[in-house]
Amino acid sequence: MEVEIGIGKSGRRAYGFDDIAIVPSRRTRDPEDVDITWELDAFNFELPLIAAAMDGVVSPATAIEVGRLGGMGCLNLEGLWTRYDDLEPIFSEIATLEPEKATRRMQEIYEEPIKEELIGRRIEEIKAAGAISCASLTPQRVEQYAKLILDAELDVLVIQGTVVSAEHVSKDPSRQPLNLKKFIREFDVPVIVGGCASYSTALHLMRTGAVGVLVGVGPGHACTSRGVLGIGVPQATAIADAAGARIRHLDETGVYVHVIADGGMRTGGDVAKAIACGADAVMLGSPLAGAYEAPGRGYHWGMATFHPTLPRGARVQAGQHGTLEEILVGPAHDNDGTLNLFGALRTSMATTGYETVKEFQKAEVMIAPSLLTEGKSLQRAQNIGMGR
Repeated sequence: MEVEIGIGKSGRRAYGFDDIAIVPSRRTRDPEDVDITWELDAFNFELPLIAAAMDGVVSPATAIEVGRLGGMGCLNLEGLWTRYDDLEPIFSEIATLEPEKATRRMQEIYEEPIKEELIGRRIEEIKAAGAISCASLTPQRVEQYAKLILDAELDVLVIQGTVVSAEHVSKDPSRQPLNLKKFIREFDVPVIVGGCASYSTALHLMRTGAVGVLVGVGPGHACTSRGVLGIGVPQATAIADAAGARIRHLDETGVYVHVIADGGMRTGGDVAKAIACGADAVMLGSPLAGAYEAPGRGYHWGMATFHPTLPRGARVQAGQHGTLEEILVGPAHDNDGTLNLFGALRTSMATTGYETVKEFQKAEVMIAPSLLTEGKSLQRAQNIGMGR
């Protein structure tokens, strides 16, 4: 529905996770009978999860642990892990920076050049432990490092930026933008691309031959793109639009492209809503930054936090409140929804009567602006549970 913003300008109403609720169906199920497994290309996962390619979240060690728990960790190949051999003093310093000085100092830290030999080494560390190796590059550097990641036998490549389009236009003759469609079709590794936040952009990215599309522009807890640039779409609407593009692409080609919700999720309920809106899997950053094993020591920052001229992220304190295992699959020892995220997804599906992720994508949802506040005055007053 179009809403008039002013004479000559109207826009659609869009919704985030806090605006919607999943409606129970006429049946319920045992949680043990629910299947939340995920298949991406030739790979099978117990959890529909990618750990976000953020330096404070995914190290080779945490990628291995996420793989052991059933998901896939994505390593940022343009981050600290390929700029420094020894990361202990770097992360220790970042965790102790004063808030007003953090961005400038991190810009300086990230001025260290990428060391090409570390790219292959980090991938090999993950593969040596038997985990599926996944790593990200920005479109600007994909062709530069393509041979290195092929030589290291990377399993899944993520081409990721604040916004990635299938058609980048430049009037500068010295710049040769990445031809996504040509690159993906000639590259011998499955590719996920993103982010995007609209039906048309998602559809065009699907037509490049990508196996998955990341959906989310600016919803991350550490991201400031929506404030700095003024762009973005609330996640519930963005995911639903991308899911609509997936249906059209499937009708046109017979090829199913995965929709991966990237950002904006804090609790198991948020993960469940992302799937109910049409996502096949989720990419999580901030929730995993709170793990004891996370390299950021309780701090989290996005890939654009250290941009040399226009930072679009903040170093935020996620705290440390559980192991990766407790955060992903439990057991939970708190009641605010931030632990056992995928146990919550399984229970949400069981409670609403859906057996598989594909079925749950068709769940009824409704606009529910009072969902998080109705009847919760005591929790808010006491700063417990949903009142935190």
